[in-house]
Amino acid sequence: MFGLLLLAFLVVPIIELYLFVEVSNQIGFGAALLWIVGVSVVGAWLVKREGMSAFRRANEKVARGDVPTDELITGILILFAGALMLTPGFLTDVVGMFLLFPPSRALVRHRLRSRFATGPIIIGGRFGGPAGSGTGRFGPGGFGPGGTGTSSGPDSDVWDVDSWEDPPERRELD
Repeated sequence: MFGLLLLAFLVVPIIELYLFVEVSNQIGFGAALLWIVGVSVVGAWLVKREGMSAFRRANEKVARGDVPTDELITGILILFAGALMLTPGFLTDVVGMFLLFPPSRALVRHRLRSRFATGPIIIGGRFGGPAGSGTGRFGPGGFGPGGTGTSSGPDSDVWDVDSWEDPPERRELD
């Protein structure tokens, strides 16, 4: 996770600055600045068009009673592409455009779908304690690697959505 944050906040801006200086030397500062602003405007228009199209397809699937999985993933990718397109720079514009075009977005969507189809991505250990310690808010056998995935007690508001058990009856407030 630290490497991803380092990449996002340190390495990418340095690459963007380098690319801007190089492009400015080739075509001039004003033209490079105009290019970045123009691509952001065109990108915002494309994000709106593609986003509305994905939203329409998702609504059609919901109306038919289907789950709009691909449309939701597409919507997230379009949102991410929009954020990249509005970020000034040549590298982020290229990645944003890559995510905006349907054929390349379909490749990314397929990869994401196959990645998440294998199961959840576990980033850390159990909640509340050190990773793998078996202690913490949910106690031994709680959520996380090696845990049972059940709630921490009969009065807990946290339940495993894949559980075969029904939650205990709730007490009504008098």
